[in-house]
Amino acid sequence: MTVKEAFDNMPATFQKDKAAGMNAVYQFNITGEGGGEWNAVITDGELTVNEGTHDSPSITLTVSSQDWLDVLSGKLNGQMAFMSGKLKIAGNMGLAMKLGTIFQLG
Repeated sequence: MTVKEAFDNMPATFQKDKAAGMNAVYQFNITGEGGGEWNAVITDGELTVNEGTHDSPSITLTVSSQDWLDVLSGKLNGQMAFMSGKLKIAGNMGLAMKLGTIFQLG
């Protein structure tokens, strides 16, 4: 799977019931080969995924393309990626903890 395919597939892994009442913007800055910038806008349980940078993200995650794919596949634990410096987070840390709940990973 490529990074672009992962973001194209994001709506299929979205757990709408777990995001009810949630309003947040996730900005993903994926570095390295096949990387790019995407944002996921969640408005009261509805998800929109866009390529590019959002003007006012609630949280920004920066990670290499390989590490991101490893997190998505379950090979790399997101918390371990953060603790080891592979995943950098700016903004609302609580939203980072919710990623695994609102998106089906692995």
